[in-house]
Amino acid sequence: ARKRKEDIRFIQGKGNYTDDLQLKGMVHGDFVRSSHAHAKIKSINKDAALEIPGVLAVLTADDLRPLNLHWMPTLAGDSQAVLADEKVHFQNQEIAFVIGTDRYAVADGIEAVEVDYEELPVLVDPSKAMDKDAPILRDDIADKDEAGQGPRKHPNHIFNWQAGDADATDKAFADADVTVSEHIVYPRVVPSPLETCCCVADMDPVTGKLTLHGTFQAPHVVRTIVSLISGIAEHNIRVISPDIGGGFGNKVGAYPGYVCSVVGSIVLKQPVKWVESRIDNLSTTAFARDYHMDGELAATKDGKITGLRAYALADHGAFNAHAQPSKWPAGLFSIVSGSYDIPAAYCSVDGVFTNKAPGGVAYRCSFRVTEAAYLIERMIDVLARKLDMDPAELRVKNFIQPEQFPYQSAFGWEYDSGDYPTAMNKALEAVDYKGLRKEQAKKRANGELMGIGVSFFTEIVGAGPVKACDLLGLVGLFESCEIRIHPTGSAIARLGTKSQGQGHETTYAQILATELGIPSDDITIEEGDTDTVPYGLGTYGSRSTPVGGAAAAMAARKIKAKAQTIAAHNLEVAED
Repeated sequence: ARKRKEDIRFIQGKGNYTDDLQLKGMVHGDFVRSSHAHAKIKSINKDAALEIPGVLAVLTADDLRPLNLHWMPTLAGDSQAVLADEKVHFQNQEIAFVIGTDRYAVADGIEAVEVDYEELPVLVDPSKAMDKDAPILRDDIADKDEAGQGPRKHPNHIFNWQAGDADATDKAFADADVTVSEHIVYPRVVPSPLETCCCVADMDPVTGKLTLHGTFQAPHVVRTIVSLISGIAEHNIRVISPDIGGGFGNKVGAYPGYVCSVVGSIVLKQPVKWVESRIDNLSTTAFARDYHMDGELAATKDGKITGLRAYALADHGAFNAHAQPSKWPAGLFSIVSGSYDIPAAYCSVDGVFTNKAPGGVAYRCSFRVTEAAYLIERMIDVLARKLDMDPAELRVKNFIQPEQFPYQSAFGWEYDSGDYPTAMNKALEAVDYKGLRKEQAKKRANGELMGIGVSFFTEIVGAGPVKACDLLGLVGLFESCEIRIHPTGSAIARLGTKSQGQGHETTYAQILATELGIPSDDITIEEGDTDTVPYGLGTYGSRSTPVGGAAAAMAARKIKAKAQTIAAHNLEVAED
């Protein structure tokens, strides 16, 4: 197998990460964070912190308010406090940003800042978020009928989203021989990359150009967001993502650390570095999942599924900041019918606020696809148990059949191709499924427990079609590639994606080598610098190879076609 091109520097410890960056005059910043999940801020006293040697500044919401930087837009159409403004909404929320000559001075400064709180009732159970006596969390939008994603029915409510045919589904359940239901919780998970979020902001007071280095999965997206927040024109912002030690979706959106570092650099006229600690990452970085779901299946007595109902209560934390680019509030959850031919289906999702850190990211693909897959696969198992059928047999019985493609699901998704029964049967043969069942029966007869799990799912990856996905209604989820062929025959390709360990330098080079006939060792891949690479939407949701790789292949074919035209002219032959 071909060795990965990028591994040479990584295995020698020569990767170039954000925290390795040392700029002239660079200072450091970090946060005073809330010790409460929900409380009014009565006062913030920073006098003692400013007396500590090495502490240069302490920023609070009051300092950012005159610049209109105390709140920032989220990717989901909400607003999020950069620094807690009058109240805190979750534990470890950012309250003040301390800047100092080194991290030790900053740590001492953080300890010296005094915050006086008035504790408020805490809401962490999403099922109680819309109770009549539930504490109102978002005073800033409490009187608004909608918060960016449709009508609301409670101050803690964010949206209700529905898909499918409710009437047809109700009829399927009314006529069913068998029905099953199950409450399923997919708990909150936190992406935990080896490298936490960090950045270095460097505003040049002479040119007025801001350079922002950082752990950004989508550099151009960050540039656009920083421009929207700061008012600095995009052409005066350069975002650079060097090597990144893992992403898992939590490095797509913008964090208060980015905004405060930029403000600090503007005010102090020095580069400001912010590096998230591990505990800060675990407690406040953008989360994934946290879906509380109810699934129902209707079926005939011989196991043919006739209807599906799904309800989800989505816990979005204190702000609606989920980083999913689809045009639907619940992302791609309506893929919940999975790989099965279900004639009637309906789903409904409610999003709510709680006193938890905000988020909702593409951890291991998702855009709520993972939650949907979990629900339907669990429900198939529940139905199999009710019918006393083998779970693999039940799945095969209900698969979309090869002759049904292209297939239109009850939710409107078009499945272009597939042969699910063959794929499942090959998998069962590969593991000797019948033999495993015999082994299981024998062990259970002897009092030994042995479990066998079966799962089969279809997911949407790529996050690409503009008709289904965009960024804040401004930019469709396209991808770009620019290729230059040097006189010596080598090439450089620049793309808008950004590797965090996936091996793009190897993958893209192999795609281009196949298309152009140039050895992959002679092809350089460049990503992560918005001043040199074309605008792209970054890497998350399993989109790099399907969308970025496709852009690379299409660009290569244009070059090949141009080369053929030139060669045909020079050789006085037909192009074909």
